[in-house]
Amino acid sequence: MTTIQTFIDQSKPFTQWMLDWKAGLQPLSLSTLTQPDPHTVGIISVDVIKGFCTVGPLASPRVNAIVEPITRLFQLAWEQGVRDIALPQDTHPEDAVEFAQYGVHCVRGTAESETVEAFKALPFFDRLTIIPKNSINSGLAPGFDDWVQARPHITNWIIVGDCTDLCTYQLAMHMRISANQHQRRGVRIILPMNTVDTYDMPVERAAELGIVPHDAEFLHLVFLYHMMLNGVEVVTEICP
Repeated sequence: MTTIQTFIDQSKPFTQWMLDWKAGLQPLSLSTLTQPDPHTVGIISVDVIKGFCTVGPLASPRVNAIVEPITRLFQLAWEQGVRDIALPQDTHPEDAVEFAQYGVHCVRGTAESETVEAFKALPFFDRLTIIPKNSINSGLAPGFDDWVQARPHITNWIIVGDCTDLCTYQLAMHMRISANQHQRRGVRIILPMNTVDTYDMPVERAAELGIVPHDAEFLHLVFLYHMMLNGVEVVTEICP
């Protein structure tokens, strides 16, 4: 039987490699993507809604902290001519099967399922595309693939949102794997690290609540690595 110390010792070189990789990530200039044609850039922001940021049992301060950098990214992209921005968002029925895994959250018509106020305040908010979803995989949401496939001119997809190891991971992998499956050469799936995060649930607190623990720092690192392993370009941020 493997002891915790043995496991830690065996995993230490790889964990250090991941930390060094993360520390060496670099920013990416948006202008290198939008010039000469901003229509080659699209942004997909998953689950940046009140139920994961400020309201309800799954709201997380860590997730709420990505709202500001994502809002800045939207503003920067819009200024540079990017017009294709989609927001796949949890909008569950009251009897959603997913609640067996994550508890009741973001029920259709409640405050939890609403887009965050910072996005709503954007002067171009009404030109963003909201796509309701009922699972952690945006690719399964009705209309999502149709929206993507209607934009073959986009070769640079920027992925943002929450959570790193759940909906963001599923979205980024769906976009990367779909491009691979259909032999779409030159398609880039780009993930700015400052615009994604996940929630934290310490073991002790989880035991008190009778729920599954969730180490944010560990899972954030591992899933960033795993997306990179599969061809997603992880950068520190998108700058002008």
